[in-house]
Amino acid sequence: QVQLIESGGGLVQAGGSLKLSCAASGRTFSNYVMAWLRQAPGQERKFVATVRTNGNTYYADSVKGRFTISRDNAKNTVYLQMNSLKPEDTAVYYCAAVLYYRGSESFNYDYWGQGTQVTVSS
Repeated sequence: QVQLIESGGGLVQAGGSLKLSCAASGRTFSNYVMAWLRQAPGQERKFVATVRTNGNTYYADSVKGRFTISRDNAKNTVYLQMNSLKPEDTAVYYCAAVLYYRGSESFNYDYWGQGTQVTVSS
């Protein structure tokens, strides 16, 4: 089992920045593909970014150039730096983990955090 705890959400004005953190425990963190997904009201949970075990990163087109995912294996933590935030970025952001990458869709991840709310005001 892997336990994930997100933090860092909040309310920010459009154009502002937030940094989310996700602390992992339970298994060898460095073995896991880590990702951030988000879910806006009335919408399905969608892929935002992933960082593989080798450090390679991938992003949804909607956040490319604005968000940066990173991992610190020594601290068992994955981060999401969000810059130039837009109202459409408003959502609950979830940290997720999987041992072997199977795809970006939410059903491909085995472990989830409880989510952290990000609200961007216009």
